[in-house]
Amino acid sequence: MKNLTVGKPIKLILLFAIPLFIGQLFQLFYSLVDTRIVGSTLGDNALAAVSATTTLSDMLNSLLNGFTNGYAIIIATFFGANDEKNMKKAIGGTVLLGVSFAVILSTLCLFFINPILRILNVTDDILSQSKSYISIILAGLLAATLYNICAAILRALGDTFTPLIFLIIATILNIFLDYAFIVFCHMGVGGAALATVLSQAISAIMCFFYMRKKYPSLTLCREDFRIPKFIYAKLLSTGASMGFMSSLVSLGTLSLQSTINTFGSNTIVAHGAARKISSIFMLPFGVFGTTLATYCGQNLGAGKYSRIKEGIKNTVLLTCLWCVGVILVANTLSPLLVRLITATTEPEIIDTASLYLRVNTAFYFVPTIICLFRNSMQGFGDSKTPVFSSSLELICKVAAAFLLAPAIGYWGIIVAEPISWFIMVVPLIVNMVRTPVLKMKDADGDIAA
Repeated sequence: MKNLTVGKPIKLILLFAIPLFIGQLFQLFYSLVDTRIVGSTLGDNALAAVSATTTLSDMLNSLLNGFTNGYAIIIATFFGANDEKNMKKAIGGTVLLGVSFAVILSTLCLFFINPILRILNVTDDILSQSKSYISIILAGLLAATLYNICAAILRALGDTFTPLIFLIIATILNIFLDYAFIVFCHMGVGGAALATVLSQAISAIMCFFYMRKKYPSLTLCREDFRIPKFIYAKLLSTGASMGFMSSLVSLGTLSLQSTINTFGSNTIVAHGAARKISSIFMLPFGVFGTTLATYCGQNLGAGKYSRIKEGIKNTVLLTCLWCVGVILVANTLSPLLVRLITATTEPEIIDTASLYLRVNTAFYFVPTIICLFRNSMQGFGDSKTPVFSSSLELICKVAAAFLLAPAIGYWGIIVAEPISWFIMVVPLIVNMVRTPVLKMKDADGDIAA
């Protein structure tokens, strides 16, 4: 366990974020391995089938992961306040709510899978393979959620190293299972999905048993599952806020995907590849955002408001330096990266994906502010502004899907995100400047501002 309320903020933030970054990188590697193996063994058509539904699985995982990250903020707040009794009840509530939402969401999506694929405009030539892939992913949402619950609890207590170890093991398993199911068992794209789900389940099981042995103080009894209403209210409020914030972003991307799916297989593959590379480029934004949510939550519980402001300021500077490097890479190495991920030699796919990356990365300074500010706000108790900001992004992307894309084609998809970024960052900046938390006196008398 790591206390983030004592010590130099930037050092603590980096030590917390580095294992989280590596872990998120390996989590992305799940998807990248599927893409590479499917593309190299089954061809571009199968890759298009996977890409056509990946946005849906990303949205659902973002929703569930957002909920668990929100619950973790409440756990972190009780941990920062040294309130072990309520911390364990918050953990109990996290388990109950996380599992319940995962089961409900998985069941509903599987029941309505055919209408969902029609809404996504999945074409007939890839419909069967898309359904095979996404159905298995949907059935395995609980496995991913159980791992996320364990990881979120540990992160709330300052431990980002343990989830990383088990995630690395699961990623290696995923590679072997991918080849086993696709190449040797000839299961097609369904094999790639099954490999992912089994790897996540193994990761969750290993993490759970390690937690019981390493941190016996986290072992829950029946009493810890009798959750007071005020803790349920906190969990639901913060969890729903972060969950809906994440899902609104992904829902906007999903609306764009429904339009992209009408542009043909080459564009589907190109956009899927570009989005995966973008996920790597933007990884530090989410990692430092998650770090700040826990950091702010612990320091809020400890009444150390000046540390919150210092941590946010230093993290913004770090991520802006990262943006400079990403812009250079996108403008020099994009074609190579696209070929590495997709295993394709099709010029249209490579050129389309490279164009998307070069344009979007030029504006990355804006989404880094978005990620850091909205997660920080969640950490110190503002759950409304981040959701409002994410709603603006959803509106912009839906408008792009139905107005810009029909008018100017794929360029409408390319410019949709930069436009939405500039609009959604405004309420975040305004509210960050006005927030009372950053102007309050610390428990020891220091003033945050």
